Amino acid sequence: MTSQYRVNYHLRSHKRDNLIEFIKGMLLTPFVLHPHDEESKATQEQENANRYAGIFGSIEMLIDEHRELLQAGIPTHSRLAKLVPSIGTFFTRLPLEAAFRHINRTNRISARKHVPPSFNDIRRILNMAQVMAIAPELQLVTFDGDMTLYADGQNFADDSPLTVLLIRLLRQGINVAIVTAAGYGTDAMRYEQRLSGLLRGFAKEELTPAQVARFYVLGGECNFLFRCRADYRLEFIDDTMYASSSLRSWTDTQVQKLLDVAEAELADCVRRLGINAQILRKPRAVGLVPHEELTREQLDECALSSQMALLRSQGAPKSEPCDVPIPFCAFNGGSDCWVDIGNKLIGVQILQEMIGSPPQATLHVGDQFLSTGNDFSTRAACCTCWIISPHETQGILTELDAILFQS
Repeated sequence: MTSQYRVNYHLRSHKRDNLIEFIKGMLLTPFVLHPHDEESKATQEQENANRYAGIFGSIEMLIDEHRELLQAGIPTHSRLAKLVPSIGTFFTRLPLEAAFRHINRTNRISARKHVPPSFNDIRRILNMAQVMAIAPELQLVTFDGDMTLYADGQNFADDSPLTVLLIRLLRQGINVAIVTAAGYGTDAMRYEQRLSGLLRGFAKEELTPAQVARFYVLGGECNFLFRCRADYRLEFIDDTMYASSSLRSWTDTQVQKLLDVAEAELADCVRRLGINAQILRKPRAVGLVPHEELTREQLDECALSSQMALLRSQGAPKSEPCDVPIPFCAFNGGSDCWVDIGNKLIGVQILQEMIGSPPQATLHVGDQFLSTGNDFSTRAACCTCWIISPHETQGILTELDAILFQS
């Protein structure tokens, strides 16, 4: 009963990625049909690898066609768009066949007899393909904070293996930014506390003023921007120095009115679901912080309820949170639920404008790419890698580092 329920829950649209599901379905056929000859395991494994690689090569060609038709202004005419109608934009080619062979050498996917290629296998292959494609042109890497660079609710540790990898990016002339939902207003010290281990790493390695000036922190999704100074402290940058016209068009009255709607909806969720939680109001965010652990279903309900209430309040119940007069992000944070004014799409675009980094030279790394997550919107602005833990972030950066230092 429980197992079947969990399977059905993952079939809900907000818990699926349609491209990954499409690829998974394509790979299932050779897994089911290929023979299991015990006397020639090595040959069989190689044949399986070639079958899987051929499928990834075909999907690679579908993506190439989709990109060509997108440039021609008719992306809906592509075969991929007809197979996966929700497909978005690919800012680079994706060498999926090469990425599969690279991952398969370590994970031996083609040697498995009882477990077909999974959602996570395909997610990692897509990540690898994206790293391979973007490395030569990379100018900006942005990261989520919790569960991407450090454990949920924790600080960046002094002994984190990510410190060395991030420093190597900065020394390569690549801009690095943390784009996080954590909103502490203009209080630089609160962000310094969360990133204390990394900032101490900068000081220990004696990064130059030019190198640390390429490190940014953008809090509250897109609301509070900081830059690292030569003394390894963070300095707040007033939004009049960088804000896009969409940010400047928001008045405080409009923001507070929208937050009133979100706060009322979260309070209704607390009452309706019988949740023991506190509602926290910040200048540009409102959140539900439970006093006891909630299920993901409860958190998803809070996020989706808030999203619909905010869309209705702006007269656009069928729109997306990015396509309304005041964009917002209502998301399941894993242990809590927040509604932020603005979103990471705007945050990444702000950094791109400041640095001059186009979408095909910008990479966002995060763990919340389902539709109830706050990394999801960045797909419209740049290339992305979907990880599930700081350990996977380390793996992505290690692969990226190897490619960068080969070139």
